[in-house]
Amino acid sequence: MEHGTGLIQAVIFEAADRNNIGGSAYGGQRSICCTPDLAKLEGCKQGEVIRIPSATEINWPMVLSIQFNGNDLSTQMNNAEVPIKKTGMHNLFFIACDPKLKGTVMSGRTVWKNPDGYLPGRMAPLMTFYVYMAIAYLLLSAIWFSQYMRFWEDILQLQHCIAAVIGLGLFEMILWYLDYSNFNKTGMRPVVTTAWVVTVGAIKKTLSRLLILSVSMGYGVVRPTLGGLTSKVLLIGATYFVASELLDITEHVGTINDVSGRARLFLGLPDAFLDAFLILWIFTSLSKTLEQLQAKRISVKLDIYRKFSNALAVAVIASVAWITYEIYFKATDPFNERWQSAWIITAFWDILSFALLCVICYLWAPSQSSQRYAYSEDVGEEFDDGEAQSLTRGQSNGDVSLVKQEQKNG
Repeated sequence: MEHGTGLIQAVIFEAADRNNIGGSAYGGQRSICCTPDLAKLEGCKQGEVIRIPSATEINWPMVLSIQFNGNDLSTQMNNAEVPIKKTGMHNLFFIACDPKLKGTVMSGRTVWKNPDGYLPGRMAPLMTFYVYMAIAYLLLSAIWFSQYMRFWEDILQLQHCIAAVIGLGLFEMILWYLDYSNFNKTGMRPVVTTAWVVTVGAIKKTLSRLLILSVSMGYGVVRPTLGGLTSKVLLIGATYFVASELLDITEHVGTINDVSGRARLFLGLPDAFLDAFLILWIFTSLSKTLEQLQAKRISVKLDIYRKFSNALAVAVIASVAWITYEIYFKATDPFNERWQSAWIITAFWDILSFALLCVICYLWAPSQSSQRYAYSEDVGEEFDDGEAQSLTRGQSNGDVSLVKQEQKNG
């Protein structure tokens, strides 16, 4: 009962030194554990991890040994503090070379702390990024709400929706910063807090997409309501919210992992499919709205929608290009050695979303002439719920026209 049996080794190494773990006998397959042949060739100890000292630090990779005693079915590793003096992506592996230990179950906790706090290096820049994004949303909200309150009597329903998205965006950025700041200071990331942040973000993303879809359909500008399409829009919104919520919870709540698992890939597919479906629906609706405005020769609205369609096209092209880059980035960096620039992958989508929101705010800014762009109140005919018929078939009682505002001469 006194002798050690069943060796488990904890190996800590920098990703750049991964080839210093393991070896190959006679040019064969690389082995992490020392085999009889490798013991003869490289002088390693059979049944242990092969460790080749780093060229820059002789004590690295670092190996800590844990053994079972006699016939004991469990053992405990003593608390160990490992100082890391070199910047890089470091990994911790628990390796059992003894085949008798196959199926061993391990439970425990590791704590990683950087010089500036507990945030992982790939996440740390995002905390600063969210500060700048919160300031950007604050400036946008100050400009928007000053006009919003100034022309309160002329505000359209569409502009109420824009105000809600701006407010949610600001709230989301502040919550992300607080979540990251707490994590950085305490090393803890409460599940409830992070879940709340993720939920606000999912609501904001959903409302942003529904806002773009509604604008593309002409809501508040060409038509007073979405009519029979309201239920379909709400259904796609609810579905997108659920998909986005599940994906973000898997990504952020209760785990900090540099390696994307199968669950994230699986949950990412519905999210990507719904995004593609929404893009198709948006551009189809936008095309019909442009056709309607052009046929009616409503030049003011047509000019606004052309600018909006150009901005959307640029956003879609940028999204496709960035997705291609993201796939390339992850495919060519399996060991996360470019962790210092990984935060840009996440930041891009927030920047793109904010830029598109700024375009919408610019095109539909509150003003004393806001109601000129509203759907005429004396129109009796509404659009077909299914939008199957061409929107250009005009009838005298169904014409769309600008509502003229009376000049106030004091």
